[in-house]
Amino acid sequence: MDIWQESFPMRFWDVDKTDRLTLSGTFDFFQEVAIAHAEHLGVGREALERTGQAWILSRMSVMLERRPRLGEPIKVRTWPRGAEKLFAVRDYDIRDESDIPVVKGRSGWVVLDVAKKRPLRPQSVMENMPKNEGIDSLPDGARGLDVIEGLSKKTERNAAYSDIDYNGHVNNARYVQWIQDILDPELLYAARQMRLDINYISEILPGETSEIWAGPAGDKPDTIAVEGRHQDSGLVAFRAELWTGA
Repeated sequence: MDIWQESFPMRFWDVDKTDRLTLSGTFDFFQEVAIAHAEHLGVGREALERTGQAWILSRMSVMLERRPRLGEPIKVRTWPRGAEKLFAVRDYDIRDESDIPVVKGRSGWVVLDVAKKRPLRPQSVMENMPKNEGIDSLPDGARGLDVIEGLSKKTERNAAYSDIDYNGHVNNARYVQWIQDILDPELLYAARQMRLDINYISEILPGETSEIWAGPAGDKPDTIAVEGRHQDSGLVAFRAELWTGA
C-alpha cells in the first residue's frame, strides 16, 4: 500500500481539558502509523536489525489546522516521499469524517549503522518503497532550525522509565510533552491552531538530566523557541519552534 491509513476515535488520552487533540497526541498517532507502514513495506524494526541498521527520527514538523475533539472519528494516514540527501522523507495527515485534512505533517528519518553510530544513505533501504511523487502534505516541513540566542532556562528533566522507548533513549513524542510542560497551559488551551517544528540532534539516555531552555523565536510572531541541552556537556539534544494561533 503506497499510502497507509488507520481509523481511530479521538481517545481520552489524546486530548487536553478542552477536549481537543494535543501536540503530543498527534506525534503518538503519527509514530504508530509510520511504524505499521514500515513493517508492511518490509523495512520495519526487525528487518533493519538483521542488517545492523535502525530508523532514527531526525526532524519532524506538524501543523494542526484544526484540533479534532474527543470522540471524533479520524483517519490517520502516512506515506514515504523519497529521499533528500541523508534523509528519508515521510508525510502524514489526519482527516475528519468529511475526508478533509485537519492535521498535516512531514518527517525526516536517518538510517543508522547501529554499531558505528553513523548515518547511511537511505536509498538502499528505500529501493522498493513507493515515492508518492507530488503527494505533499507539508512541503515546508522537516527543516533544519536556526540557533536562537537569548533563551532562558525553564526547568530540568531526568530521563526516567516512562520516557524511554525500545531504542533505549527518550522517545520522540516524549520531547513534545516536555515542551508542552514548560509553557503556560492557558496558551495551549486557547490555541485553535498550532505548529511544531523539532530537530532531534543527539539522543538522551536513561538517567540523563536535561535542561530545557526557551524564549521568543527572534522576530517570528507568536512563536516560542525551545532547546533541550545535556546538563553534563551543555550540548544541544533537541531544538524546536512552536507557533500558536488563537
